[in-house]
Amino acid sequence: MRTEGEIATNTDPTGPWSLVVPLKPLARAKSRLGRAVGGDLRPRLALAFAQDTVAAALSCPAVRDVVVVTDDPVAGAALAALGARAVADTPAAGLDAAMEHGARSVRTRRGGVAVAVLNADLPALRPDELARVLEFSSAFPRAFVADAQGIGTTFLSAGPGVELRPAFGGASRARHLASGAVEVPLAGVDSVRRDVDTGEDLGAALALGVGRFTAALAAPVAPAADR
Repeated sequence: MRTEGEIATNTDPTGPWSLVVPLKPLARAKSRLGRAVGGDLRPRLALAFAQDTVAAALSCPAVRDVVVVTDDPVAGAALAALGARAVADTPAAGLDAAMEHGARSVRTRRGGVAVAVLNADLPALRPDELARVLEFSSAFPRAFVADAQGIGTTFLSAGPGVELRPAFGGASRARHLASGAVEVPLAGVDSVRRDVDTGEDLGAALALGVGRFTAALAAPVAPAADR
């Protein structure tokens, strides 16, 4: 597991990218994970995943800012304390709508800049791997990263002035390919692919090495994740 000192804060965020991270209210987040870790721990883990995701993103030199779209006041405050900007999910119309709302919020402030959306459940995310993904993505109007199973999506980018057009959920890899987005083929970016929905996923993330917020809960989690 990674320790707090292994991620340095990006104190001069002049990178070209703005990231949008959508997060459900914690009471409803990570329902499948609850089967492995229990209902009491599940919302705490959902927040820890998001905190580690946002902390790593903000530490990436290519990232200028992170916008979190959530209606959860506890999560919004915790992620704002890390340096993210929290905005309410005013569309309240699902994941794709939340992502588009976050992208509009970014571009209202900064113009038609490059925007990427990132899942909130990437507790092993590493800034250097995210930087490689962003560098590759900058050469294309839209690009995406498939999840570790090769079925879903964990990252989608849109270059300056390009519409995001997210199609997350289920077999989203196929939908993003069909929409014309370029799949990021890079090896060695496992931390960008490793989202966590189940106990098995959590075990894989722990094996990669999670951030400090998830690590703080790891002692009771690790045995449950092996079920």
